[in-house]
Amino acid sequence: MAEDETDGTAPTLRYGSAGSAGLIAGQLERLVDEAAAFLGPSPVHPWYAGAVLLAGRGRTVALHRAIGSAVRYAGYDERTGRAVELPAGRQLAMAEDTVFDLASLSKLFTSILAVRRIERGELEPAARVASYLPEFGGAGKRDITVRQLLTHTSGLRAWLPLYTEPTREGKLRMLWNEAPAHPPGTVCLYSDLNLIAVQLLLERITARPLDALLHDEITAPLGMRRTRYNPPLSWRPFIAATEDARPPWSGLDRGPVRGEVHDENAYALGGVAGHAGVFSTARDLAVLARTLLNGGAYGAARILRPESVELMFTDFNGAFPGEPHGLGFELCRRWYMGAMATPRTAGHTGFTGTSLVLDPTTDSFLILLGNSVHPMRGLRSGSAPRVACADRMARAVPVLPVRGATAWFSGMASGATATLTLPEMDPGPGRGRLSCALWWDTVPDRGTLFLEMSVDAGGGWRPVPFTTVRPGHDPLRRPAGSVTGWSGRVWHRVTADLPARRDAAALRLRWRYATSGPYTGRGAYVDDLRIEGDDSRTVFDESRRRDSARLHADGWSTSPD
Repeated sequence: MAEDETDGTAPTLRYGSAGSAGLIAGQLERLVDEAAAFLGPSPVHPWYAGAVLLAGRGRTVALHRAIGSAVRYAGYDERTGRAVELPAGRQLAMAEDTVFDLASLSKLFTSILAVRRIERGELEPAARVASYLPEFGGAGKRDITVRQLLTHTSGLRAWLPLYTEPTREGKLRMLWNEAPAHPPGTVCLYSDLNLIAVQLLLERITARPLDALLHDEITAPLGMRRTRYNPPLSWRPFIAATEDARPPWSGLDRGPVRGEVHDENAYALGGVAGHAGVFSTARDLAVLARTLLNGGAYGAARILRPESVELMFTDFNGAFPGEPHGLGFELCRRWYMGAMATPRTAGHTGFTGTSLVLDPTTDSFLILLGNSVHPMRGLRSGSAPRVACADRMARAVPVLPVRGATAWFSGMASGATATLTLPEMDPGPGRGRLSCALWWDTVPDRGTLFLEMSVDAGGGWRPVPFTTVRPGHDPLRRPAGSVTGWSGRVWHRVTADLPARRDAAALRLRWRYATSGPYTGRGAYVDDLRIEGDDSRTVFDESRRRDSARLHADGWSTSPD
């Protein structure tokens, strides 16, 4: 989004209705219902004790809701395998301003600080880390680059128990002596060590600690007053509890943790680490989201130039299919972004139950902060609440019909087949022509939309090749009679030449949408269906009530949005 032309400032957040944000109110309410369902068995234990949900589009926060409990359990009983609930009077309800241990969402702040150094020419993405931090270059790490750290392609393993060393020097020695598990640049392997190394790199070239950089360069300029490392004791009543941290499931014996960083390595590093340790609220994270969607500015403050923000929304991991990554941000990760995922959708998750998703395509954002390791990390599995909320948020962004009040919508069900069948018709003995508007956004090859023609009375169908035209682009032939994947979330014009018939059999056509796998995209829409005969007469026009009434929908429905 551009800066405000009247005063040169970037848009700032305001609270408003779903309608004022260009979102569908009913879908946002269903998002809350979806999230609340995981306060119960999911499938055995609750996924979280509570959560704060925040969703918006443009400059409007249209949903900010707290559900469940910030503090519910006294601990975990390993003998019974059950959580131990606190008396009702000692439990604490979740609030919209509850502060959360963000866990790995902290990596985004570290990455932004690194991109600021790149913007200033103090860091070169292709440069070797060891050229700035010579100690890092030992044990085969000499050729690891700054970009490889930020895109998790350094080859370093996921984790080291740095907390087992009693001194900071010993912890650093473990990292200096660590050899890559794979040659740098040959694999994409998510690693906390990458962002710890970025922290050390930043602290070396700036001669300042990471927490000071966070405050001075991000949180203070943006007014994020509830975001910091090592929150003071006065914040504790407002902080969500995390884990009853004890061996064997935790590396440290700390008991119930609240107000101190959950991650063992970050805790052992004094609470300030490149990979974990930041605490924040949903509202503060929304400010960060708006800043990045604005191109690096918020109000009168600018923390990055637009071209620098673009580095975080650009995939540098083309050599590793399925692992798209900008500098610091993950891209198009359906396992938590759900139907919000596009090639440019950026985000991250945190082990404590947090997530942030930014979709520049629709200028929308979704924040889900949960305390899912309360009281013990092993009770949670998967990422189902994140997907359910992201799917609903994607559905809340309307797709306006091309013509009339409604369009045909395929739905977003997984493992389903939906058909929209036109009535039998006679376009004449020559070639007829189908035209319509088509919108689709699916998981590539897991959600496919087919145009088909009946070949016999027994129910056989064959594909019909067609052509799609996106506004401002050249036509694309679809010889297989199908589309899948990303279409830009815009309407395409479709035309298909229908084969001449050798007999008097009536013509039957249908759109068939088939999905498989655990995730779906936003689905498909069809509108403005027309068929012309070989003499250019209109044989079928969906805008005519008598024609529209003859369409047979199985799994499809008319939708105004």
